[in-house]
Amino acid sequence: MNSQEYIQEIITQVEKRNPNEVEFNHAVKEVLNSLEPYFNRNPHLINKGILERIVEPERQIYFRVAWLDDLGKVQVNRGFRVQFNSALGPYKGGLRFHPSVNQSIIKFLGFEQIFKNALTTLPMGGGKGGSDFDPKGKSDNEIMRFCQAFMSELYRHIGSDVDVPAGDIGVGAREIGYMYGYYKKIQNLHTQGVLTGKGILYGGSLVRTQATGYGLVYFVENMLNDINETFKNKQVVVSGSGNVAIYAIEKAQSLGAKVIACSDSNGYIYDKNGLDLNVIKKIKEVNRGRISDYLIDIPNATYVEGFRNIWSIPCDIALPCATQDELDLDGAQQLVKNGCKIVAEGANMPCTQEAVNYFLKHYVYFGPGKAANAGGVATSGLEMSQNSLRLSWTFEEVDQKLKQIMNEIYQSAKTTAVNYNDPNNLVLGANIAGFNKVAQAMLAQGIL
Repeated sequence: MNSQEYIQEIITQVEKRNPNEVEFNHAVKEVLNSLEPYFNRNPHLINKGILERIVEPERQIYFRVAWLDDLGKVQVNRGFRVQFNSALGPYKGGLRFHPSVNQSIIKFLGFEQIFKNALTTLPMGGGKGGSDFDPKGKSDNEIMRFCQAFMSELYRHIGSDVDVPAGDIGVGAREIGYMYGYYKKIQNLHTQGVLTGKGILYGGSLVRTQATGYGLVYFVENMLNDINETFKNKQVVVSGSGNVAIYAIEKAQSLGAKVIACSDSNGYIYDKNGLDLNVIKKIKEVNRGRISDYLIDIPNATYVEGFRNIWSIPCDIALPCATQDELDLDGAQQLVKNGCKIVAEGANMPCTQEAVNYFLKHYVYFGPGKAANAGGVATSGLEMSQNSLRLSWTFEEVDQKLKQIMNEIYQSAKTTAVNYNDPNNLVLGANIAGFNKVAQAMLAQGIL
């Protein structure tokens, strides 16, 4: 059996075993299809069962979460935790609270997390979890009661040396605080390393809030350096206006870029003079409002309904930072037509496979999410290190370590792409570099 036949056999097997899990099957195909050159060079691994094992989670946990709303009515949600691969260390990956959460999405995110964590150079396996609970419109007390009910089951399956969840969409410092407090109470343990994304007062790390956005820009800075460019005076479009987008905008602006647009789920704002980040922070972090409110403070800006329309704006660099599949083939074609040179993913798989293929075909330098947005989990790993040492590093220390990790991730993906004779294909480079590290660890540990 040759490499292509082997990979296709595993993809077919995954699709048969996981029918209707669109997101998970997409993620598996994206990774496995880029591994053919790897197995061509390492045919002896075809019979080692690496792919057969790596596409199957080591453990899947599915549980009921019952809680009381403010009217005294019982509400029931679903809770998930997928512990995908622990070859490199404890399972590590966020918790997502959003109505769209289901088994397929959690498995897709957990599968991606394996390789993202491997690229960080830190000893972390891959996992993911969450619930179809929607925190929007809920009172603080309702969110607290839900988090406590969620943790009343999850606590059995996590620990600082076993599985270390963090935040994701719908799970910020508030939710992590409620879950950590309840874990501490029912376990009677003050083990700070069991969750990351905690508040600074009880074991959290400086820079964690900024990490994914900052890390994305550090990664793109490496991409620019390779083509003898900088951020200075570059026109940048950033989708989203949440945590990742806000701090990507902040760091890009600090490096001299002009960020001209961002969005939320309703539409986007365009400001030809460059976005006023203080206004965006007030809208999103203080008022929890809609991005259209930007026009209240900056009436000369433009607001357009439909968040996908943001990719029609001419720019040098596009940073999709909102959600998966937000940038499709039509968006990719518009970006290429308007001269965009670099696209890097701040969200998890925000570009469809058709869009990615179009970028690669038209020589747009593309940074895949498992490499470009790894700054968040990298800083979570640094938080784990600080918790183990019972120390807190300064903002500058953590930021410098984050930048170094992002530089190393880029160099690993770039070097691998060059070694496989496709120097500008960071998708191939990141996938092979991450996969090889996990595969070698799995081989060393035997058949598990």
